Amino acid sequence: MAAATDETGEPKLDRSVTLWQITLYGLGSMLGAGIYGLIGQAAGQLGSAVWMAFIVSMVAAMLTGLSYANIVSRYPKAGGAAYVTQRAYMIPLLSYVVGLTVVCSGLTSIATQSNVVAESIAKLFGLQIPIWMLAIGFLVFIGGILLRGIKECMWFNALCTIIEATGLLIVIASGVSYWGSQNLLTFPPEASHNGELGTIAILIMQGAVLTFFSFIGFEDMLNVAEEVKNPKRNMPLAIIMAMVAATVIYMAVAITAVSVIPWNELPKALALVAVVEKAWPWFPPIILSVITIFAVSNTALVNWVMGSRLLYGMSRQGLMPEVLGKVNASRRTPHVAIFAIFGIVVVLSLIGDIKALASATVLLLLTVFTVVNVALVILKNREETPSDTFEVPVFVPMLGALVCSSLIVVRLFQGGDLTAPAIAIGLILLITALYFVTGAGRDQARLRRFIEQEDAAAEA
Repeated sequence: MAAATDETGEPKLDRSVTLWQITLYGLGSMLGAGIYGLIGQAAGQLGSAVWMAFIVSMVAAMLTGLSYANIVSRYPKAGGAAYVTQRAYMIPLLSYVVGLTVVCSGLTSIATQSNVVAESIAKLFGLQIPIWMLAIGFLVFIGGILLRGIKECMWFNALCTIIEATGLLIVIASGVSYWGSQNLLTFPPEASHNGELGTIAILIMQGAVLTFFSFIGFEDMLNVAEEVKNPKRNMPLAIIMAMVAATVIYMAVAITAVSVIPWNELPKALALVAVVEKAWPWFPPIILSVITIFAVSNTALVNWVMGSRLLYGMSRQGLMPEVLGKVNASRRTPHVAIFAIFGIVVVLSLIGDIKALASATVLLLLTVFTVVNVALVILKNREETPSDTFEVPVFVPMLGALVCSSLIVVRLFQGGDLTAPAIAIGLILLITALYFVTGAGRDQARLRRFIEQEDAAAEA
């Protein structure tokens, strides 16, 4: 059967992703966002009241998540944040920076995860193969799944998500008998000494900054909207269901962790492994090691899917070279964008330690969320409200922008380390220079024509 084509006769992406698949896709992205190493750090800040940080961060993230749900219901496009930014501001440079910032966050994540998987496999099986070879082998494997098609990506993602969720359920099951053994409102001495509400509130906010990033999988979901069936209905539902499910799991894991091991004894690294070892000393630790490999692999897959679709969408808009918008006629995948990302992440994985770059891109993601929230406010005031889309009141994106900008301030002044902000500024300058060197977005008529064509197609 011939591949579906767009108005120019080029093959289109395959719209085959179902509601439950996109929900698992988002949930897998959220669960893989460092929860295994996050609990120990958060407990060190908040004591046994660490669960409160997840409630606050979920509310904060839900504001932006609802904005994204509104956006993707109105504009189910692969370009994601870059498309919405261009539509609202009509400033190609800003759209270009926003799009490549999100891509950079994905690239650093994929490169980091490839080395984590390589090291885990080498340790698990006692292999003497160089880590860089295993990392590249892993990238070839994940890239092969992406080239096969979005259906294969979603099935592999579903498998990984179920496995990593099972790992967290094992943690909960192992320690549920300990529930009630600890006071879940015990704060660190500096907060509880005088019981000052102001000090406690600041600690909760600092913990929320740390745990906020456990919920940002909605950005990854936005960029596959063009491949989701009935996106106007299914995308908002999937974003909300994934965030609610993640919150329930996170809170249960947090309560379990501080119930089994007192918060001040909980290790900052491998905290959940320590919880299972104490609660179920008979449980084979190798199982958790294998689960970790699947969780990390899932994160790499999701970020690669996101990055390739974002490059594809930006190309279609006129912000990237046209070749990146090519779709394989038989597999219905953006194969050129997939190969482009492969080349970059191979180089990054060989560099090794890119933690500073990863921290900088996390800071930039908050900036992107702020820009996108404001973009939705602009679009709501400028355009007529569609009758068949998921819509939120205008105060939701306004509050989302306020929360994200506040988190930027907290993150900038927390700890006094200016390395990440400096790298973030450098990255923006580099992307800006790339914009002018490549001449991206120079064809203003093409940018306007793309949006007009999309509007005409939506009305047809």
